[in-house]
Amino acid sequence: MRRFLLRRIAAIPLTLLTVSVLVFTATEVIPGDVARTILGREASGTAVRELRAQLGLDRPALTRYGDWLRGLLTGDWGDSFTLRVPVRDLVVDRLGASLLLALLAFVLLVPVAVTLGLVAGIEHDRPADRVISVVGLAFGAIPEFVTGVVLLVVFAVKLRWFPASAQIPPDATPVEALGHLLLPALSLVLLCTGYVSRHVRAGTIAAVESPYARAAELRGLTRAQVVRRHVLRNATVPATSALGVQLQFLLGGLVAVELLFNYPGIGALLLQSAVDKDLPTLQTTAMVLGVIYMVVFLAADLVYRLLDPRVRLGVAAS
Repeated sequence: MRRFLLRRIAAIPLTLLTVSVLVFTATEVIPGDVARTILGREASGTAVRELRAQLGLDRPALTRYGDWLRGLLTGDWGDSFTLRVPVRDLVVDRLGASLLLALLAFVLLVPVAVTLGLVAGIEHDRPADRVISVVGLAFGAIPEFVTGVVLLVVFAVKLRWFPASAQIPPDATPVEALGHLLLPALSLVLLCTGYVSRHVRAGTIAAVESPYARAAELRGLTRAQVVRRHVLRNATVPATSALGVQLQFLLGGLVAVELLFNYPGIGALLLQSAVDKDLPTLQTTAMVLGVIYMVVFLAADLVYRLLDPRVRLGVAAS
């Protein structure tokens, strides 16, 4: 475990350097002129050139990349071209909002997906298994913004059970804040549940049919005891990687959901900065998301190794 952790940590600097090059290159090839976007179409060529010089955009790309990377490492992330505020404060604030929404969706996803996967695995090839599998595949095939629109129309417009906007008022109570976040969180959960529950189902079937589970039943344990003591942990092992992937998707899929529910998160910030070609905000936001994805991957691998002794010991799964 220690060797694995050290190897993964040692690979982080090179990976982040590669990500920074890709992010900077991608933002450089976005069509449009930043100065022209800020000043408008009617601005003179002289004004555009002066603003480009003021923003440092007339310097060579390699020089700008070096300055950006140096500032990123030292915490000096510059100022937004369009919003005229420090990028660091803006990204941290929006990231906190998105993490709150993603955490709520993840907290809802885990028990729902694990429970449905366990039921489908225990009842495999029976009506309950077929219903869970078909419904999960159906919701997994529907984009999150389509599900979000349906939830908005039904629960916010027709029934008026929840607010249509996910923006939380400053004086909102925790219950009121939860009401604002529940619909966007559910639109993400419905999309991810089928994927995770299928992994839990596969692990449950393998665990239920294993010799140790059958031996436990022969010793007089009930099916519920066998599931709780022997099946549950082994069934959730293959779902660990799936949950890690889905957590990353929750962060990446926030763009459409945040725009649909008017939520001020990092996904909406990423898209708006790309439209405005606000390079400092766009580059930093993309880089921060890349770091978060790496952390999630590492955490998922660590949890997987802690749950499965065969992986810790380097034994191939049979």
